[in-house]
Amino acid sequence: MKALLRKLHAPVYARRESALLRLIGDGLVPGESLLDIGCGSGALAGALAMEYRLEARGLETRPREQCVIPVDPYDGEIIPHDDNSFDNVLLADVLHHEEHPLRLLQEACRVAGRRVIVKDHKTGGILAWPRICLMDWAANAGYGVRCLYRYPDLGGWHDLFSKSGLSVQEEHEALNIYPSFLNALFGRKLQYLAVLKPAAP
Repeated sequence: MKALLRKLHAPVYARRESALLRLIGDGLVPGESLLDIGCGSGALAGALAMEYRLEARGLETRPREQCVIPVDPYDGEIIPHDDNSFDNVLLADVLHHEEHPLRLLQEACRVAGRRVIVKDHKTGGILAWPRICLMDWAANAGYGVRCLYRYPDLGGWHDLFSKSGLSVQEEHEALNIYPSFLNALFGRKLQYLAVLKPAAP
């Protein structure tokens, strides 16, 4: 069952990666460093590193055997890097899986010198919550990733950022990141991207 779900999700993930490569890469500077937290195989960070000439590393609580970028294990709480040690920190569809998203955002703020980039889901609109839940389950069941089914609305995201010491530099409140036939149900306003600036020390 898990193998079938991974196979069915593969083209959706490929389309997502292609769209995020452009959206995230537009704000990056060649030669910068990038830390991808909850990176999985490191495919997205690896593509960003190749396209925009970045130095990329990943963090995972359960590192996979084969990864595109160097990946370090961590305990899910404390990021094992010094303050301001990376120009950019990326959290792509990670925070809604966290028991304590504020704590992780605060850690991301600590190690980020220039930007924290958050890609996640956002509630709001007709049947938003059940649609996100279905999408979240389909994307993660094949990998054994637990879903908490908790997704902030726009105000909730802004509140989390403020409490974390982050300010919004740029945000996209709707994204077309899936194949066209899926965007109407699972894309657009259910998808959210924010580029955040850490507070000055």
